Amino acid sequence: MFHLLPHHYTALVVGASGGIGAAIIKQLLTSSQVGHIIAVSRQPSQINNPRLTHLVLDVSQEQDRQALQKELAARPVHFLFNAIGILHDETTQLIPEKRLDQLSFENLAQTMNINAFTPILLLAALQDSFKGSHPTIIASLSARVGSIEDNRLGGWYSYRASKAAHNMLLKTASIELKRLNKQSVVLCLHPGTTDTSLSKPFQARVPDEKLFTSSFVAEQLLAVIAQRTPADSGSFWDWNGQPIDW
Repeated sequence: MFHLLPHHYTALVVGASGGIGAAIIKQLLTSSQVGHIIAVSRQPSQINNPRLTHLVLDVSQEQDRQALQKELAARPVHFLFNAIGILHDETTQLIPEKRLDQLSFENLAQTMNINAFTPILLLAALQDSFKGSHPTIIASLSARVGSIEDNRLGGWYSYRASKAAHNMLLKTASIELKRLNKQSVVLCLHPGTTDTSLSKPFQARVPDEKLFTSSFVAEQLLAVIAQRTPADSGSFWDWNGQPIDW
């Protein structure tokens, strides 16, 4: 599956109980190249496999990031896939803002924390697993709406800003990790509109051919990742293998 990675490599999937995260795990388990998968999510996994270890943790919380750090104990991680993200939340009345007068500090902070701060704090907590001379690929879900160059419609203030911040933080981390591990690859990925709970309230206007299943997206993203090399570290790609402007 990944020519850069060794046989029986270790994978870490964060956000493993979500639609895309679970689909990524299922795809990885079809490959004999994968030795061990560590799945992390707030809910128990529905997938049982001897190559899979599931940890019930909320990595948006510092104590749970530390617990994951302790569990890994600086063991090399060859592939990290981050699938966590937030767009709406009924409990906090979070919805994408269409106008300036819909903005609130609370919603901006919640969206920025989950989509931007948590992924980079996770990398910071686990950096010892990425340092060294072993090949390592870090792939994190972003969104095309996080592209400043591509923003022609406006709206969705906090989600756009959080994904733009996510991209900058991952790009910056790619530069540092290159010094710590010359074989590192850090990628931001746009999955397209996927039929998951994240996109559910916004699917009405999406044409059927542009609403993807989680399994299709997982297969596409893994194919895109497989084509990347250390020279691509710090870049932004869509599900179809096309680069996206920052």
